[in-house]
Amino acid sequence: MTVLRGLREALVLFVIAVVAVAIAAGLWVAVSGGDYVHRFGIALVVIGALLGVTGDLTLSRVGMLGARAAFGLAPERETAGGGRVLTGVGIFLFVGLPLVVAGIALIS
Repeated sequence: MTVLRGLREALVLFVIAVVAVAIAAGLWVAVSGGDYVHRFGIALVVIGALLGVTGDLTLSRVGMLGARAAFGLAPERETAGGGRVLTGVGIFLFVGLPLVVAGIALIS
């Protein structure tokens, strides 16, 4: 059951990313002209790489360590995922990597 929830979460993240990239690429073409498919592929690679690197919110946790320590608060627990099933590795494998592969396929 957890596997299905994780795959469903990955599918939702993937679809949201593709829709957001499609809109951004459309705006990019509207502003500066050019080929939509090529720019869509570039944007997919960029967003896929960003999701692959920052998908598990590690960077935001690291950025808050100093502030939490200044107020005398304990560091955040790793288990506090906010109801998420996918870990950073899952987001990289099932969302970020497919976006990058699809983007490279569209660029070539």
